Amino acid sequence: MPRIVLGIEYDGSGFFGWQWQTHQRSVQQVLEQALSKVANQPITVQCAGRTDTGVHALEQVVHFDTTAERELHAWMMGGNSNLPNDVRITWVKFAVDDFHARYSAIARFYRYVILNRPIKSALLRKQVTWCPSQLDANKMHLAAQHLVGKHDFSSFRAQGCQSKSPCRAMYFIDVYREDDRVIIDISANAFLHHMVRNIAGVLMDIGAGKQPVTWTQELLEVKSRKLGGITAPPDGLYLGAVYYPEYYGIAKHPVFAKLPADAKRHD
Repeated sequence: MPRIVLGIEYDGSGFFGWQWQTHQRSVQQVLEQALSKVANQPITVQCAGRTDTGVHALEQVVHFDTTAERELHAWMMGGNSNLPNDVRITWVKFAVDDFHARYSAIARFYRYVILNRPIKSALLRKQVTWCPSQLDANKMHLAAQHLVGKHDFSSFRAQGCQSKSPCRAMYFIDVYREDDRVIIDISANAFLHHMVRNIAGVLMDIGAGKQPVTWTQELLEVKSRKLGGITAPPDGLYLGAVYYPEYYGIAKHPVFAKLPADAKRHD
C-alpha cells in the first residue's frame, strides 16, 4: 500500500487544534475529508506534531496510506480544491521506506511572534501575540540560552501534560527584534504540552523587566509549573518545520542549519 507524504500550512485561528473533535472543527478533520474525496475512500492521516487550539503551521508534515491510485499532483490539486481557505497542501511526495511523519522526525522548529507596540493590530490580531510593554529582546535571548541542552522542563509543561517524561533536548533558541516584532525561534527533539507558550510567557516577563535574566535557570532547577509564570496566548505560535534524516528526501528549512552535529547523527 503506497504511503503519501504531504506538507501543509494552516491558519489555526478557526480550529480547535489539530486532532479530531466530536463537536468542534479541527485541521485533521477537514484534511481527511478533503483527501477522502480525492481517494473516493476513507483516508486517515498521521501528523508530525499535534497543534493546539489557535496555533498555526507554516509546514506541518503528514502521511497517509491508501490503495487509491492517483498522480501526486492530483492529491495536491484535488485536496486543495476540497479544503477550506485556511488550510493548504504545499507539497506532495511518495514516502521512502519506513517513513513516519511523527516517529521519523529528529527535530521540530517553532516560531513565536510578538507584536511589541502600544496599539493592537486590526489585521494580525489572530496571527501575533500583542504585548504593549517594551520588550528587551537581547535580555530575552540571553535568558533563553539557559534552556539549551537536555533538561527536565517540568516548569514549562502544562499541568495536564500526558508525556511520560518531562525531559527534552533543546537544540537552539534565538530571540530577536524585527521592527515592532519580537520573534522567538526554538527547536528541540520534541515538545511538551504548552512548552513553547510557557517559555514565551517567561521570556516576555524577563523582556519587560518583571523578572531577572536568571529566572529561566531558576525555573529549570525548581521543576515546578506553579512557579513558571503565565502561558502565552496561542495566536503568535507557528509550527515552522520538521527535520528528518536525509534519506527520506524531505526538504530542510534553512533554520535547521543551526542544529548541532549530534542532533543530525541519524542522517
